[in-house]
Amino acid sequence: MVSVHRVTDLTMLAQQRKKLEPFMGLRLDLGCGPNKQAGFFGVDSRRLPGVDLVHDLEVFPWPLPDSVTRLVVMSHFWEHIHPKLTLRFMAELHRVCQHGAEIAIAAPYGNGFRFTQDPTHCNPSNEATFLYWDLRHPLWEVYQPPVFHLTYYEIIPAGHDRDFNARLICCKPEDGKTCTCALPVAQP
Repeated sequence: MVSVHRVTDLTMLAQQRKKLEPFMGLRLDLGCGPNKQAGFFGVDSRRLPGVDLVHDLEVFPWPLPDSVTRLVVMSHFWEHIHPKLTLRFMAELHRVCQHGAEIAIAAPYGNGFRFTQDPTHCNPSNEATFLYWDLRHPLWEVYQPPVFHLTYYEIIPAGHDRDFNARLICCKPEDGKTCTCALPVAQP
């Protein structure tokens, strides 16, 4: 287990990254808690069974190498990211993703009951949220963040409320703006 709370020593950060280099192509489970997906590298701020890296994901940079992951899952973690850190979080996620990496997000829908019941939920999201990262959509122009393509979005029943599932693909255009991905645009 790699244990990091706040990395301030650059030598320590380099050592942590070197330990992870053999895992290029890693499958990450961010905010996994005690329910890490089988075959994934689990990251959580709490030391729990199955957590491989203890790190606060709202502290940047993460102690992971550039372009280390090809698949990321976030199951009921997205809604815990402080809104003022969302753009930085996604920029850091982009840094650790390989071009074409898939990101799967499941979370409570917007301001539904399942979202508001938990006092630690602070980041409501809906059909339009992830379009801010897709340069094929006009909302991307607002912040012009690192590019993720929204390829799938669905609202699913969850008891008497709704959750959502979203799938993003990491795009790393060579010139930073001209995307050559031939992916369908999701119609949320």
